[in-house]
Amino acid sequence: MKFINKKNLIITIFSLFAFSVGAQEVIQEEAPVKKDSVKPVFKRKKVDGVIATIGDYIILDSDIDMEYIELSSQGVSIEGITRCQLLGKLMEDKLYAHQALQDSTIVVKDAEISNMMEERMTYMMEQIGSMDKLLKFYNKKSEEEFRSFFFDVLKQNKLATDMRNKVVENVEITPEEVRTFFKKIPTDELPIFGAELELSQIVIDPKVSQEEKQKVIDKLLAIRKDVLENGSSFSTRAVLYSQDPGSRSQGGFYKMNRKTPFVKEFKDVAFSLNEGEISMPFETDFGYHIILVEKIKGQEVELRHILMTPKITDEDLREAKEKIELIRSRIVAGELTFAEAARSMSDEKETRNNGGVILNPKTLDTRFELTKMDPGLYTQVSNLTPNQVSQAVLDEDQKGMKKYKLFMVTNRIDSHVADYAVDYVKIKELALKEKQFDAIGKWSNEKIQESYIRINGEYRNCDFSNNWLKK
Repeated sequence: MKFINKKNLIITIFSLFAFSVGAQEVIQEEAPVKKDSVKPVFKRKKVDGVIATIGDYIILDSDIDMEYIELSSQGVSIEGITRCQLLGKLMEDKLYAHQALQDSTIVVKDAEISNMMEERMTYMMEQIGSMDKLLKFYNKKSEEEFRSFFFDVLKQNKLATDMRNKVVENVEITPEEVRTFFKKIPTDELPIFGAELELSQIVIDPKVSQEEKQKVIDKLLAIRKDVLENGSSFSTRAVLYSQDPGSRSQGGFYKMNRKTPFVKEFKDVAFSLNEGEISMPFETDFGYHIILVEKIKGQEVELRHILMTPKITDEDLREAKEKIELIRSRIVAGELTFAEAARSMSDEKETRNNGGVILNPKTLDTRFELTKMDPGLYTQVSNLTPNQVSQAVLDEDQKGMKKYKLFMVTNRIDSHVADYAVDYVKIKELALKEKQFDAIGKWSNEKIQESYIRINGEYRNCDFSNNWLKK
C-alpha cells in the first residue's frame, strides 16, 4: 500500500536476536559513489572505522556487514536491501537509545538485562551448538568479552524499544479515523486477507502417578542433603540433573526480583529463604524444584535451582488417550457440545474457561491465518471442516511434556479482499500502525535536529528517508 513508506518498513523483518557487532580492521579503497548505491558485498577492502555517530553511540562499517549475516542466517533474502537502508535502520535504533538515556522516566535495570542475557545465550547456544562457535560467529576472543559486549547490545536494544513504545503509547485511533483510512485506499489496492480459521481445543494431560512424583521428590531431597551435609556443589548438580534448559548450563543460576516473570509458587519460595538456605522440594506447573539462595541484595535475589519433572509412563499416556477418546465420542454423539466438554474436562487453564477457544498469540484475536499458522498446528487442523472434531492428537511441547488434544474448527473464512464490516479489527490495526508511524516520523524529525549526528565518508551520499544530514 502506497500509504506506508516502504523504505522505513523494509527492515521490520529483523528478528528478536538480530544485533550489530564490531569486526576486524580492513583497508578502504576510494571510489566515487552514487546515491544509495553502497552494495551488500564483502569483497571491498576498507578500514572498519566509525561511519556514523548518533549522540552517545557509534556505528561501524562492519555493523552493516553483520546485519547482512544476521538476516541471511534467518533465511531472509538480502537482495535489494542496500547498505544505506541498513545504516538508516541502525541510526534509528541508536537515536531511540540515545533519547532514552535523556528521558528520566525510562529506566533499564542491569538485573533485568542480566536475566535477559542468560535466556538469550541459552537459546543461541542451543541453536549454534557451543560457546566456541558462538565466539567465532561474533568474532569475540573469550566468553567474558562476548558477555560484556552482549550485555551492552541488549541494554541498548531495550532502551530503544522502551523509547519507541513511549513515543506511540498514547496514540489511539477512533472508529471515524479507521473509516477514513479505509475509504482513502483505492479499490484496486485493497489488501487481500488470506484464509483464516477460528479454533477450539480440549487438552488432557496424562496424570503422573504418585509413585513417580515421590521418586523425583526423593532425588531432590538426596541432593539437598548431600549439599548441606557433605558440602557438595549445588551448581554442579544443577548442571548434571536439572531439566531447566534456561539455567542448567549456568548451574541453575537466576537473578530475580518480585517483578521478574516467574510463576508465583517459585517466587513465593525464593523470597521466603535466607542466604545459604536450600528449600524443601516444591511443585509448580513445570515439575518439582529445590532452590538455593546465594545472595540477597535489597529487593533482588541471586539463586540457583534444580528442576526435575516426574516421568510420564506408557500407562499414564494410555489412560489419558482413553479419556479424551471418550470425550470425543460423547461430543460426536451429541450428548454435549465441544464448549461444554472444554469447560468441564479440559486441563488447559488458558482455554478452558472460554469453552476451549484458542487465541492467536500474535494478534490476541480468535482468527488464525493459514499461511502464518504454526506448522504443527496447521497439519492438525487444516483439513477439518467447520464443527468437525479431530481425532485425538498426541502433542509434545518444547519442554518434552506430552498431552492429548482434540481440535474443532468453529469457523472458516476464505481468502478475500478486505471488507470493512468483516475485517474491521485488521483494518483498525493497519490504520493504527499508520498513525503510529506518522507519530514516530514526527518525533524522529524533532529529535534529529536536537541530537549530535555525524555521518562519514561514502555514506554521506546515501539517499536516506530521514533527514540525518540535516539539510
